[in-house]
Amino acid sequence: MKLLVTGGAGFIGSAVVRLAAGLGHQVVTLDKLTYAANPLTVAELDALPGHSLERVDIIDRPAVAAALRRHQPQAILHLAAESHVDRSIDSPGDFIRTNVTGTFTLLDAALDYWRGLDETARAAFRFIHVSTDEVFGSLGAAGSFHEDSPYAPNSPYAASKASADHLARAWHKTFGLPVVITNCSNNYGPRQFPEKLIPLIVANARAGRPLPIYGDGGNIRDWLFVEDHARALLLVAERAAPGSRYMIGGGAERTNLDLVNTLCALLDTQVPASPYRPHAQLITRVADRPGHDRRYAADFSRIEHELGWRPAVTLDEGLARTVAWYLGNDAWCAACGETATRRQGAAANAH
Repeated sequence: MKLLVTGGAGFIGSAVVRLAAGLGHQVVTLDKLTYAANPLTVAELDALPGHSLERVDIIDRPAVAAALRRHQPQAILHLAAESHVDRSIDSPGDFIRTNVTGTFTLLDAALDYWRGLDETARAAFRFIHVSTDEVFGSLGAAGSFHEDSPYAPNSPYAASKASADHLARAWHKTFGLPVVITNCSNNYGPRQFPEKLIPLIVANARAGRPLPIYGDGGNIRDWLFVEDHARALLLVAERAAPGSRYMIGGGAERTNLDLVNTLCALLDTQVPASPYRPHAQLITRVADRPGHDRRYAADFSRIEHELGWRPAVTLDEGLARTVAWYLGNDAWCAACGETATRRQGAAANAH
């Protein structure tokens, strides 16, 4: 299959690209290459067989349309997005531009491209819109988000992704574009930019910097290993019916405080010579984030029953692998830049 992946140089996108290329798919990445695109990740992608990367902003319709004509993909996996909640609070306009207007532009160009295909190619084509469980807001102590949960976004990021979801659905319902929507829980794993919780905690702990936790640290997230997510997205691209929708979750809920304590214990074990052991002594409470959702959990039973997917990596296994990867890849971490690890308030609460 020939795939076009928007945001393929990012965290989740690059995991999809690596997996797809490794399985023999031809892959084209469209990426704006923002601050979160690590040059070492880009170099790694450049070396993959059957992969090509084009520096394209998805808001640039002529460039997107030209790429579609040139590469003739059989499926588009749309992962390009501004994704960090704290940044959306600081600069919401950037999120509206990329996540809303960019998604509209991509859908519009994809519709023209799809209409120009022959009947067989049109029937096989898929547009996979990759979204988040944050569009559904915050859960109470019980229950899980599912595909029919009502929308209730609480942050500018979540609102921008909810808007994009609605556009994707409308392009299927109104114009017939074969769209599939996925909503995932919190991703983690190697190569995540260090404004997000896990890589930030590892970086700060190694340097003896504070590990700030919002509020009481009791906010709960459902953690999904990025390679499990990539497997799910390729399965959706290959087998999902147009108009379908899938929750993709890790089935691994943990409070932010518990997760950070687990990371500190892993660092204590994996870096026994650290002068900052026990690393949990670095944990610092900070004022809570505005509109901070209390709990997320994803019911992934539909994709399990219909497509046979379920997460393969447990949270404990995935965290150990992730910490070991960051400890063994100093050059990659350094290439992200020190400003990311020093960003005030970007700690201890991925999404």
